[in-house]
Amino acid sequence: MMIATMTMYTLMLFIAYTKLPVVISANIVYHINEEESPHAYIGDIAVDSNLSRSLTHQQHALVTFTQLQRKVSSGSHLFNVTNTGKLYTTQTLDAESLCIYMKECFKIVKVAVRKVETFIKILTIKIIIEDINDHQPKFLEDQIKLEFYETDGKGSTKSIPNAVDKDIGLLNSNITYKLKDKSKKFSLSTFKGFDGVNLLKITLEGMLDRELKDTYKLQLVAKDRGSPPKEGILNIEISVIDVNDNQPQFPQQIYNISISDTHHISTPIFILSATDLDSGKNGDITYNFYQRASSYAEKNFKLMSNGEIFLNENFYKDRGQIYKLYIQAMDRGRPPLSSTAMLIINVINNQNNAPNINIDFVSPLTETSTTISEASQIGSFIAYVMVTDTDSGPNGQIKCNIHHKMFRLSNMGSKEYKILVKEPLDRETIDHYIVSIVCHDMGSPPLKTKKQFSVKVTDVNDVEPHFTKETFQFLTYENQKVDFPIGFINATDPDLGDGGQLTYSIINDNNNDNIPFQLTKYGFISTSQPIDREVKDIYNLQVLVKDNGTPSLNNTANILIEILDKNDNAPLFYVS
Repeated sequence: MMIATMTMYTLMLFIAYTKLPVVISANIVYHINEEESPHAYIGDIAVDSNLSRSLTHQQHALVTFTQLQRKVSSGSHLFNVTNTGKLYTTQTLDAESLCIYMKECFKIVKVAVRKVETFIKILTIKIIIEDINDHQPKFLEDQIKLEFYETDGKGSTKSIPNAVDKDIGLLNSNITYKLKDKSKKFSLSTFKGFDGVNLLKITLEGMLDRELKDTYKLQLVAKDRGSPPKEGILNIEISVIDVNDNQPQFPQQIYNISISDTHHISTPIFILSATDLDSGKNGDITYNFYQRASSYAEKNFKLMSNGEIFLNENFYKDRGQIYKLYIQAMDRGRPPLSSTAMLIINVINNQNNAPNINIDFVSPLTETSTTISEASQIGSFIAYVMVTDTDSGPNGQIKCNIHHKMFRLSNMGSKEYKILVKEPLDRETIDHYIVSIVCHDMGSPPLKTKKQFSVKVTDVNDVEPHFTKETFQFLTYENQKVDFPIGFINATDPDLGDGGQLTYSIINDNNNDNIPFQLTKYGFISTSQPIDREVKDIYNLQVLVKDNGTPSLNNTANILIEILDKNDNAPLFYVS
């Protein structure tokens, strides 16, 4: 079910393991369930944006919508916006792969709204991907073994691993636990850790006597709160033996450090140190990333078993980036005991990076070229420009200029620009332009980026045909046979396509319908009947040329044909 919300509002999202809190303003919010089939309909932007309130019915028919920033990195490639504003998915959406550990899974699509070539506004569309309960709670292992000493008293506890549900929805990933124990000797204790994860312990409810019973088999059921709920099972085997009863302890639960984006990978960024009061293997501690975030952490960091943390070679150094790592200290006892600490890593920028220019064309030919009609008015919207610079302070402050007299760059704020037509276009004069945009930061020294693109000017029928002469003169003898050639007339038209295709015709004089000549549409003149010079020796005709454009344009010229004499009359005597 998709729901569109028109109220402009600000959402504060905290994205764990990625960046600082992000503030996003959206014009329209839609909801769609994950796992919908590709090309699923989401909503009608034209209706939900209420543009019709300020436009007439005729004006509304001229409004078109163009999706911007069609890049994999932004997530907008998952969606398609039609010219009329209909929003669809392009593929099946999986919330778990798209939004790892986000409290709300969403993607942002930017849409340019135009009326003909006139820019109206940029709409920010937020699509919330609703999680469905397609994953069950899962333990790292199907079975574990615990040991209690027969000397352990009532209330003794043993830590056991919790289950992980890959779903991201609040209910779908919310796990409850139930212990099945026919002996009634044990119970389950659950409480929240500082990181919000359930910590589980098996609690001894009575005295143990190994001579009476040395093994207990329990089942721990982990059930989520989805609809319908799903569950996973952990089989627990408890051995009663004659004692590892202390878990490792960090001096503090949260560490906060800052590193430079120039930090060398051969130097540790931090060294963890936990203590364990037990001796031997029970007090021997190793360190690892907490399993729920291990793949993310291992991509950027390397944790040694002695607690040293290094940067990986593919570590992504982005100014303002914040990483949160959950580190587990585990002893080597049987069963092993563990505790968790959180390490917050702030990346500080010490470099000056050049700006990055991204151009989205309204009518793209390629990634670096676009088309525009020569009939486009001054102020027509050509392209949307977004400039990014990951630096902070003056190093991240941007100024951009366009290097061309026919176009101008209009600042929209927040490092966003639009490219507009500045001067009238004439394809017959220049049919294509090379345009450069140059952006530089305010650092010292300033760094700049230049990006070129080409603009192809498309034709409209705006030039009328032109005869090569105002008057065409021809000579021919009388008494020639029908279809005898007289000559050619010709005109030129620089327009392309139908606008440059010409047709010729004689303008018939109503006072002289019997014209002894014919003219093909290609400009060839010939006789249509025998001509008698003694009847008429000079013909003055007017010819019309027109192109096949819409609307058609035309022009006229004169044709003068002089008839030469043949000796076709005998002398006559007149008797007086």
